[in-house]
Amino acid sequence: MRQIDPQPSRLVVLGATGRTGRAVVDIALRAGHTVTAVTRRADALPPAPGITAAVIPDLADHDRLTRAVAGHDAVISALGATGRGPVAVCADGVRAALLAMGATGVRRLVVVSAHGAAESRDRSPYSLALWASVGHRMRDKESMEALIRASDTDWTIVRPPALRDSAPTGRYRTGTDLRIRLTTAVSRADLADFVVREAVTPAYLHLAPGIAA
Repeated sequence: MRQIDPQPSRLVVLGATGRTGRAVVDIALRAGHTVTAVTRRADALPPAPGITAAVIPDLADHDRLTRAVAGHDAVISALGATGRGPVAVCADGVRAALLAMGATGVRRLVVVSAHGAAESRDRSPYSLALWASVGHRMRDKESMEALIRASDTDWTIVRPPALRDSAPTGRYRTGTDLRIRLTTAVSRADLADFVVREAVTPAYLHLAPGIAA
């Protein structure tokens, strides 16, 4: 497994208060990086050394988001939707992030999507079940991915399968051709480990790798 570059990086994390986002923040801080966590409320994350909260109730607030992104080395998006019905949380958030990155010259972008989006959607039982249950969220992911691919950023799209709130193992597989089954899963902690490593030392530039335990 790659080692994280010992040089600390300055990371912006979108969706920092969600379960995946919190894992990303925790892993980044443990690795010695500094984090600007974009949140809707000032009390959404407990204070900790190395973390700054950027309170932005609406990511469409271009001025606030641009100020939060300025001076950083990479942007990580762990945005995700909850509930049912049409959503655009991921697409709208990444659209705003791309504008802020363009205004500040920040180029590195790592985004958590999902296996089954875009070209990873197939006729496998996993994809069929996923789209049948949360197709509205997957359409949001696909719209987000299209925006990223059309950008001139140094992007990586990470596509995990089912996520588990289990302990980190440090043992996981990554690649652009992983076979995902109905029972395939990965812990949020291991996903966060990969995302932070990828943000700091890219191995999948302009690619959409999967990850699995």
